[in-house]
Amino acid sequence: MRKQIVAGNWKMNKTFTEADDLVNDIMNKLESVSLKPETQLIVCPPFPFLEMVSDYSDDSYFEVGAQNVSDQESGAYTGEVSAAMLESMEIGYCIVGHSERRAYYHETDAIVAAKVNQLLKHGLKPIVCCGEVLEERESNQQFEVVKHQINDGLFHLTAEQFGEVVIAYEPVWAIGTGKTATPEQAQEMHAFIRGLIAEKYGKEVAEETSILYGGSCKPSNAKELFANKDVDGGLIGGASLKADDFIAIAEQF
Repeated sequence: MRKQIVAGNWKMNKTFTEADDLVNDIMNKLESVSLKPETQLIVCPPFPFLEMVSDYSDDSYFEVGAQNVSDQESGAYTGEVSAAMLESMEIGYCIVGHSERRAYYHETDAIVAAKVNQLLKHGLKPIVCCGEVLEERESNQQFEVVKHQINDGLFHLTAEQFGEVVIAYEPVWAIGTGKTATPEQAQEMHAFIRGLIAEKYGKEVAEETSILYGGSCKPSNAKELFANKDVDGGLIGGASLKADDFIAIAEQF
């Protein structure tokens, strides 16, 4: 059975003290709820807080992920963080190819592929984002866009390597806008992605791949989204900054 994953992407939010308070709140909430055994929580704080959050996760029911990684192994890349550094901190996951990285920092599918390679080389599981902007959705190009991103960013991997990957579908037009893809739209795209994986690697690999929804998922709509057979959880933005909301989403499976 594939994992049901709720991953919280804090983005560039919280001071150190606020981050400490938030992770404590999450831990306290987890003590009073009972999540399904197949539900995996992942907390993805900014780089400066990774060690602190990781220390807490040793005694709690969540794993820790980074929000980005360099496509280079090491060297004179001021300000970058390598997969080897994350491995040395025992970080388990890392978000790659988020729409904000693609839009603001011009990350291409080739860069995404190189980052995926680095993460897998160092034993981290990539959470690879894909998705279309509003203009592409309105012109009915969403399937071609997502197919291109997955093909160029991931399909160079072996089936064994791909088995370590989590995919997050981001309808970019629904991120931070208050808009949300309908459950039908989410299911349609998730099924399409699973079909692409099946064509490349076979049905068994496709059925074992967790595909998350990443577009304004919150407690009020999570249950309806997660009820779809190909939606395996969420990559959560704003709602992950409040412990009550984050845990409430994880309870919707």
